[in-house]
Amino acid sequence: MDAAKVAELRKKRAFRKFTFRGIELDKLLDLTNDELMDLVTARCRRRMSRGLKRKPMALIKRLRQAKKDAPPGEKPKGIKTHLRDMIIVPEMIGSIIGIYNGKQFCGVEMKPEMIGMYLGEFAITYKPVKHGRPGVGASTMNKFIPL
Repeated sequence: MDAAKVAELRKKRAFRKFTFRGIELDKLLDLTNDELMDLVTARCRRRMSRGLKRKPMALIKRLRQAKKDAPPGEKPKGIKTHLRDMIIVPEMIGSIIGIYNGKQFCGVEMKPEMIGMYLGEFAITYKPVKHGRPGVGASTMNKFIPL
């Protein structure tokens, strides 16, 4: 009877497996850069074909080190960066990155759904407009009378 209950609980907790363009997360981590290039958009393919430069490689090295230093089962230490144009690759998943938005660093945890996007997409650079009452000079239009 206990085995049946345990099996029932496992069925309840079955989460949907994440897939990126039909490939599961475990296999995504094993892909080479050339194989990953076939899965992402044309803009990302072009950027990856030109090779990783020095600064993006340094960021990936720092992320690897932070993951290695973190105790098992805990989130790694946040890494700050100005590289808003860095493409998110599967190796970054689970890391916490502070992305500079021009004023401060916005802490973002990398999730599998973010693969192929840019870091800058997750740190908004402006404060969205909150439309309130009209300002001081806005009352002149109210005096307009159509002929």
